[in-house]
Amino acid sequence: MNPFKIIKNGIANENPTLVQCIGLCPTIAVSTSAINGVGMGIAATAVLIGSNLAVSAIRRFVPDEIRIPIFIVVIAGFVTVVQLLISGFAPALDKSLGIFIPLIVVNCIILARAEAYAFKNGVIESLFDGIGMGLGFTIALTSIGVVRELLGNGSVFDVVVTPAGFQPALLVILAPGGFITLGIFMGVFRFFQNRSAEKRGEEISDAAESGGCAACGSASICGVKATPAPEKSKDASAANAVGEGDK
Repeated sequence: MNPFKIIKNGIANENPTLVQCIGLCPTIAVSTSAINGVGMGIAATAVLIGSNLAVSAIRRFVPDEIRIPIFIVVIAGFVTVVQLLISGFAPALDKSLGIFIPLIVVNCIILARAEAYAFKNGVIESLFDGIGMGLGFTIALTSIGVVRELLGNGSVFDVVVTPAGFQPALLVILAPGGFITLGIFMGVFRFFQNRSAEKRGEEISDAAESGGCAACGSASICGVKATPAPEKSKDASAANAVGEGDK
């Protein structure tokens, strides 16, 4: 086990927001400011770590038939604790994030890691997986929040950093601006991922070639089945046979 590799995997290789494209509802909704991004990221990270540890610890005693309801109960318990702590120590953040704190219960990232990783690995590995995925989610949320707050409000972490004549682009802090900003971040992140892979001489992964959604670790949750490769037509098969005979 390499803990640094597991953490790096969550931040870069399998970043839940920029690579796996899960948990996008809270990403777009709360990333209107950097503070919201940090707050939501820390809350999700705490729930991720706790739920991963709990699921991994009880995985041998959980029947497969009812594992998802059990995961949700475990996650809901940690979300309740986190929400009470935030409302008690950071009421302004609790008011800003609103319904998206309790909605962590059904966040795809939390449930996906419980099913795809914690239920199949040991406690220590699951701990580092929760840390890595949480950091990846927090970094993505905060980065998007910084850009949206800067362009849409002229500030970063509620500190004005633009000149007096700056005209904020209000579209950026609205939902359409969130989609646009997220798409740009995904494109740039994927570009640098591919460039880094080329420098290391690694083959660039292609979702279509690797099975698409069926290749995802969370495919069992969605009920996705691998799509068989398309069969060659009889004419194409005959042409290939003739070509091989000529050789």
